[in-house]
Amino acid sequence: MINSGMAHLSDALFTTAIATYSVGIVGYAGEYAFGRRGRVAESAAVAVDQRVLVGAGGPNVDASAVSRPPVSGPPAGVAAVPPSSRRSAGDRFGRFAIVVTIIGVLIHLTSITIRGVAVDTVPWSNMYEFSSVVGLIAVISFLIAMARMPQIRYLGLFILGPVVVVMFLAGTVLYSQASPLVPALQSYWLAIHVTAAASSEGVLMTSSVLTILYLVRTRYDARVAAGLPVPFIGGIAPKLSVPATLDKVAYRLAAFAFPLYTFGIICGAIWAEAAWGRYWGWDPKETWAFIAWVVYACYLHARATAGMRKWAPWINLLGFGAMTFNFFVVNIFISGLHSYAGLN
Repeated sequence: MINSGMAHLSDALFTTAIATYSVGIVGYAGEYAFGRRGRVAESAAVAVDQRVLVGAGGPNVDASAVSRPPVSGPPAGVAAVPPSSRRSAGDRFGRFAIVVTIIGVLIHLTSITIRGVAVDTVPWSNMYEFSSVVGLIAVISFLIAMARMPQIRYLGLFILGPVVVVMFLAGTVLYSQASPLVPALQSYWLAIHVTAAASSEGVLMTSSVLTILYLVRTRYDARVAAGLPVPFIGGIAPKLSVPATLDKVAYRLAAFAFPLYTFGIICGAIWAEAAWGRYWGWDPKETWAFIAWVVYACYLHARATAGMRKWAPWINLLGFGAMTFNFFVVNIFISGLHSYAGLN
């Protein structure tokens, strides 16, 4: 029996969570524009520009001042940023964004919980519910990473942006009315298998976003060092964290999510044997889940191998691409035993 009142309340809270995250994006954008960390990163990029100009016979810049970094503060040769109201404003923007993000997480979690009460089961049996859980886990994984490395706080702009897009799609294109579980899903394995899959995909979503930022920053640094013009998208690069930080956080998130994703696949195989009499049948969903698993295994191997490390970020994105294809294309357009998209 579906509790329609609770279902409507869940939908309202889901919409409220999207609005709250959107406000958080504004806060992160403010810190990105005015915050101290972003300006110091940009100053470091300016220092790189100056080194290039000196080497190319550009304006007369004190190269010795540029090449010797100070003990603290922005790089030498770059005007120091005074402790002005702009710095305080940037920090206030960041703190405001964190508070709003936490409120959004609580609203989002409440929405999912109430949806579960409305359908009297775990609320991730269709694409709408699954997307909601993935978005929640992506935000939580960023908050945990940020708690360990506070210097990436202002990058929440790039995490919440994709989350809001996914949630918007979930609430419009992928939306499904609250309904009872189909008989094939009425098993305790649903809670185990899908929870592991959704949680790992949420963490890997955050990892992929940070990997994209890493590639943008490294490409910017390489073009500046070579004296080449910077593309339009490179305009965001100077304020990004140093590549090593972005790569480290992306890798740690992927390394955490991979065993969880592996566990989810194993649980799915056990459930398949109980439901269909075989552990693995190369159903389209199973096949693409396995492809994504292999790609992520290659990423972890490449990341730990010196000669292949430069390819690791691209392999990470390829893995998330395979996972995204599995979720959208396979679920919607390819028929199989896992056709439980719930779309009308």
